Amino acid sequence: MKVMLGLSGGVDSAVAAYLLKKEGYDVVCCFMRNWDAMANGDYLGNPTVNDDQCPQEKDYQDAQKVAAKLGLPLFRVDFIKEYWDHVFSFFIEEYEHGRTPNPDILCNKYIKFDAFLNFAKKNGCDMIAMGHYASREEKDGHFYLKKCADTNKDQTYFLSQINEEQIRSCLFPLGNISKVEVRRIAHELDLDSVMDKKDSTGVCFIGERNFREFLKNYIPAQSGNIIDIDTGKIIGTHRGVYYYTIGQHKGLGIGGISGETATGWFIVKKDAKKNILYVTRGDTQQYLMSNKCVVTKLNIINPNEKFPQEVGAKFRYRQPDHPAVINLENDKIICTYDYYKAVTPGQEAVFYNKDGLLIASGTIDEVYRDDKRID
Repeated sequence: MKVMLGLSGGVDSAVAAYLLKKEGYDVVCCFMRNWDAMANGDYLGNPTVNDDQCPQEKDYQDAQKVAAKLGLPLFRVDFIKEYWDHVFSFFIEEYEHGRTPNPDILCNKYIKFDAFLNFAKKNGCDMIAMGHYASREEKDGHFYLKKCADTNKDQTYFLSQINEEQIRSCLFPLGNISKVEVRRIAHELDLDSVMDKKDSTGVCFIGERNFREFLKNYIPAQSGNIIDIDTGKIIGTHRGVYYYTIGQHKGLGIGGISGETATGWFIVKKDAKKNILYVTRGDTQQYLMSNKCVVTKLNIINPNEKFPQEVGAKFRYRQPDHPAVINLENDKIICTYDYYKAVTPGQEAVFYNKDGLLIASGTIDEVYRDDKRID
């Protein structure tokens, strides 16, 4: 079986390529370039804008070294337009509406498991493979994502919007090994260009940025009032409501009040239309706690999935799964749960069944506390 693996220039995809070859697959590699900083006006907040070599070209050189050492052919393809049209434009639109979307989820859905999959098939490949920490499992004739063995590195949350056919078409060689083992294998193979390379961070395919400055390239800064939600008083000025997130308590520029012992200020609400940030001091529980959310833009793996169903719900990547009950009503999932903090519109809600299979996901659209909308 011929497999095209996305070789990023990092250690995970390098070891994934080796494992596939070891298992007997006919492996070809492909490096994807999805962002052009100069063409896309990426100047403010870009720490590499004046470097002699852009980070993507360095990554490509590292990928070339890995492919050569493993004896594998390497393609190179640009999806710059596709990334802008299907990932970045939506990313900016959501910020303009005061939401905080996750670009990694969109990138997987539209680029790695769509544009890249189509490219692989056009070049004679049966399947694709990625260096994600995730597993694939077939049950009752359907293909699901399942959390990987290294639960600290599990990336199924970021893969939650890929559909069953995309899952069926992809292999995940790192599903049963740990990050420590990946590093060990890379050293054993002497993959010197990537074996100690740090993991990529920042926006998917864009990299590390001073995020507030980065957004200014695309959303003009517009200062506005910071209001104490408890008193209605204006207590400060923000630099643009788009640049802040619910629950944030650092970088607000609000000083303490003499004689008070409460901890700092926290953002509890954003009004994008009026350009107002609402904050509270200290305990945020009454403003950020919810027990129901409405989820739209659904990806339900098995169309015959039974509802209502008890699930483990993940509302943010690093948060633990939270017990919940989901029901399907008019193409929306109604998710109810014990009180939980900072369930935020624009973020992804991901649902796992009792067997640990990812059965559905979607975008959090509305949030309620005791049937009163709080977003």
